[in-house]
Amino acid sequence: MGERLRDGGALVVITPVVESTPEERRGIALDEDEITLLGAGWETVERLDADGLAFLVLRGPCHVDTRAVEKRPTTGHALTGALAVVTDSAGRVLLGRSRRGMLELPGGKTTGPEDFASAAVRELAEETGLVANPADAHVVTMLVDDSHGVPRLTAVVRITAWTGTLTNPEPDKFDRWEFFDLHALACAGDVFVPAALAIDAVWPGIIPGLPLATSYPIAAAQPPVPGEPAEAARLRAAMTQTVIDGGWAPSAPVQEALRTVPRHRFAPEVNFLAAYDGGDRAVITRYDETGTAISSVSAAWLQADMIEHLGLKPGAVVFEAGSGGYNAELIAHVTGPGGRVVTVDIDPWVVRRTRRFLTEAGSGRVTAVEADAALGAPAPLVPRGGFDASMITYNCWDIAPAWREQLTEGGRLVLPLEMGGYTRAVTFERRGQVLHALHFTYCGFVRDQGQQARTIPVLSLLDGGLTLRFEHGAAADTTGLEEALRGPRHEVPTGVTMGANAYFGSLQLYAATTLAGFCRLAAHQEPDEGVTGIAKDRDAPAIVGDASFAYLIHVKTKDGDSPQDKKWEWTVHAFGEQGPALAERLADTVRAWDRHIRAEANDQHADPVLTVHPAGTPDHALPAGDVLDKDLCRLVFRWPGRDVPPPRPVEHSGADIVTKGV
Repeated sequence: MGERLRDGGALVVITPVVESTPEERRGIALDEDEITLLGAGWETVERLDADGLAFLVLRGPCHVDTRAVEKRPTTGHALTGALAVVTDSAGRVLLGRSRRGMLELPGGKTTGPEDFASAAVRELAEETGLVANPADAHVVTMLVDDSHGVPRLTAVVRITAWTGTLTNPEPDKFDRWEFFDLHALACAGDVFVPAALAIDAVWPGIIPGLPLATSYPIAAAQPPVPGEPAEAARLRAAMTQTVIDGGWAPSAPVQEALRTVPRHRFAPEVNFLAAYDGGDRAVITRYDETGTAISSVSAAWLQADMIEHLGLKPGAVVFEAGSGGYNAELIAHVTGPGGRVVTVDIDPWVVRRTRRFLTEAGSGRVTAVEADAALGAPAPLVPRGGFDASMITYNCWDIAPAWREQLTEGGRLVLPLEMGGYTRAVTFERRGQVLHALHFTYCGFVRDQGQQARTIPVLSLLDGGLTLRFEHGAAADTTGLEEALRGPRHEVPTGVTMGANAYFGSLQLYAATTLAGFCRLAAHQEPDEGVTGIAKDRDAPAIVGDASFAYLIHVKTKDGDSPQDKKWEWTVHAFGEQGPALAERLADTVRAWDRHIRAEANDQHADPVLTVHPAGTPDHALPAGDVLDKDLCRLVFRWPGRDVPPPRPVEHSGADIVTKGV
């Protein structure tokens, strides 16, 4: 109010004083200290007292400049510092062997008003002789942890460009500085905790067993950081050629993506040979508490095959479920500068890792989102008219409606679909509300972790020596199976033989999708310890009836010195009163497969005509074929040579499975 007065103006304050005010009304009165405070800063203060009231006449400008002041000298409440993460032209990270007997990153405390990025640049020069511009220093995250009971705040600063020659200006602090391959950091010995946490912030997962810390990522732009050894380029070219020679990457855009995207930078915890294996090797990047793989970089040939079948055009917008970064970057390179990829994963660690790797080595055309991929992409990221293509990179027991609904008409969806527990990467094309299968590829992926994650019903037999897995999701009546196993075993040779390296995945899928009561019988003991003849830790297609079941194995009928001389025959074993009828039914299935599905060349086996319809579609609206019902959709299979009556759901009980014919 004093700032608002004209020159010569006065402010009059009339207030009760404490001495003459009842205690219950103390809140409306001022004491002497408060009256003195009220008059502070005025040029003149006049005071008059009357009837328990104080009259204050305040004159003057009453202007006091605002200023920042310090308290008394403070004691340290926390440790703060900035660490520089620097890589060379080969993508190796700079670490110093300190006099404390551990590896450390360049870095130290800030000085005066110095910002963290400038502090990291200064410390880099003082400790290593390397020079960087603060404009090339990017604060990635702020880490909070504890050091001997004192809170510690560490800025992780990624240096994207530098000059100079590596030296050791402070030999009293460091023995030497050197660049380390990222995949070697899991066995590098002692690393200073803040340095280890900073490295994990840039390349999550490459140093195991880190102590707890809280990370506050900084949403600041950072350009990609180049750098890889010549070895990586050579291995990437060799991997690409292996994939091309296998027929998995016939198109020039996919070939170029394989040659260009640095696969090893999305799997920094393994060496270059493992990262660029051109065979079936997938790089496991995350395990759950049971040791089960839950995230990986898939085999390069399979990624190429699935991308090829997306049928991408330049500028396409693509949805990917199940992140990791590398596969999304391959897609981004295929779609070109006008394209875009939205990749979704339910695991926050995987998303954080993906974002960091995309920042380090990405094109800038991939958006990583933390969400349940079964719900599709967040609405703001779905293009008008839907995605041009979608790819799911984990095993799917079911097909989420969002994947169809967010796909443009005529767009393609490629996903690893479980059918009877057998997985195929199926390429679908959307036509209205129906998905039509165009192609099948044998494959295997990590399992779904979201709301579509499925627990398969399992029955244990013979004290865990055998298990029956009901992969379709509904268990049949298994009463009496233990007793049946104690009885005689019925055997039916099918007359269908095969040699070494023969492909029979189409037989498994044919049986799983055409036989009522289908399940899988797994053995957890050596064959001579049980009754089944199934090798330990292997399983066999099976069907269950009333206190009876039958299963399919291959029995060696001819031996020889070379694999080409050996031969096996498919044989059915059965137990229980209905066992003979079940065995004949299963044997007829094998013979039908041999007549209509099987081919001499492993890659020429016939595929079914498969359509996927929304759940709730009535039977009369389905095409003829064998129906496999999921929770969210209905699958209809029509196999060559199989004359199927009007559709009816596959039954999972043993009520009518003794009916012959396939």
